[in-house]
Amino acid sequence: MMRAYVALGSNLGDSRQQLFRAIAALASLPHTRMLAHSHIYRTPPWGVHDQPDFLNAVVALETPLAPHDLLDALLEIERTAGRERNGERWGPRILDLDLLHVAGETVNDERLTLPHPHLSERAFVLLPLNELAPELEIPGQGRVADLLRAVDTQGCELLA
Repeated sequence: MMRAYVALGSNLGDSRQQLFRAIAALASLPHTRMLAHSHIYRTPPWGVHDQPDFLNAVVALETPLAPHDLLDALLEIERTAGRERNGERWGPRILDLDLLHVAGETVNDERLTLPHPHLSERAFVLLPLNELAPELEIPGQGRVADLLRAVDTQGCELLA
């Protein structure tokens, strides 16, 4: 069993319901246990600014799934929610699930990079991740609480 952290985001449709459905789907992955989920945050868009604000959260899972198998499960949850991957990066989406970190695992291939390479730059990931694991050391990036202090959280709002 490995501890994994997954970021959730949505800015199309009923984003709050999309996040709740995704959390339930993650909790029901085979032999996987939901350890915790963060509050939901409203955050400004990152990358492409001309789009609605996002709702974001992070979950902590305990799973036997290998990182690539977990990634496949995340992509299937996105597809089930209606996500279409059309090649546009950082644009609006009904659901976005990002595998952030898997304890003891480092991966760097064409499908997956662990830990997530942009984790340390994104307040929308660090705010909810800090709720769950402020002391977590992200290899090559630093401790979550320290990373959060180094990013701009202006415009981010705790919702529930």
